[in-house]
Amino acid sequence: MKKIALIGASGLVGSAILKESLERGHSVTAIVRHPEKIMLKDPNLKIISGDVLTEDSVPDLVQGADVVISAYNPGWTNPNISVETTKAYKSIISGVKKAKIPRLLIVGGAGSLYVSPEKRVMDTGVIPESFMPAIKSLAEVLYSLQKEEKELNWAYFSPAGNIAPGEKKGKYRMGKDELIVNENGESSISVEDFADAMLNEVENPQHHNERFTIGY
Repeated sequence: MKKIALIGASGLVGSAILKESLERGHSVTAIVRHPEKIMLKDPNLKIISGDVLTEDSVPDLVQGADVVISAYNPGWTNPNISVETTKAYKSIISGVKKAKIPRLLIVGGAGSLYVSPEKRVMDTGVIPESFMPAIKSLAEVLYSLQKEEKELNWAYFSPAGNIAPGEKKGKYRMGKDELIVNENGESSISVEDFADAMLNEVENPQHHNERFTIGY
């Protein structure tokens, strides 16, 4: 059993990770802004209200965990999503180090994945302009870790281009920095299979100080 501190446990991806973690028998501290949104009941689940935008609060929120998983997202309709993403991850990374947690896994974005050696998804024009500030800020979390982080054992897990509720197939492909597409050029993954792969990484770490990705 791992002790997992899960930030953003009530969101689309976070709730799938929470469910998968509990089904595998891990102990989870779910860190959310609105605890009432989590309806699951489990003896291995502790739900706490926390604001990771407040840097000084993070060490106490994650204290004692074996691994921190961040599925933080301030909300796609939040007009301050870009600023809050940047601020939150600065706070999370600093707080995890202060709490001396040995591992941080981040639910990243697909926008920074490459579709060719010189072109990322966010360079192709397929992402609506209104989403670009948020996409770029999440990409900058990865770039900052790659350039600056020497102390923390981190991994940044980018989903496929389309991630949505579906079924847990248990069959998917893994990669590093390139967008995974099928024979029709489509890039997709269910949140259930994304969560499955995330928990595989928790239980059997394969990626250290790097990004990895998934797709059918």
